[in-house]
Amino acid sequence: MKTLYISSYLMFIVSIAGIVYALVADPPAWIVYAISILFIPLSILSFGLLIMARSKKEEEDERAREPFIGY
Repeated sequence: MKTLYISSYLMFIVSIAGIVYALVADPPAWIVYAISILFIPLSILSFGLLIMARSKKEEEDERAREPFIGY
């Protein structure tokens, strides 16, 4: 569970950094297209995984007994 949480944070930070780079640094158009094709879906995916990995208080003991399989 911690691995999913940590990897989701890393993916989210890398994707946001790539998007900010494309906005601030003014790279060539093909780099902006590549960043938008790769990093925008990656940021949405990692944000969704962060939301799913967060547990509520009443679900904590249930998740300890069963592995995380998604929703």
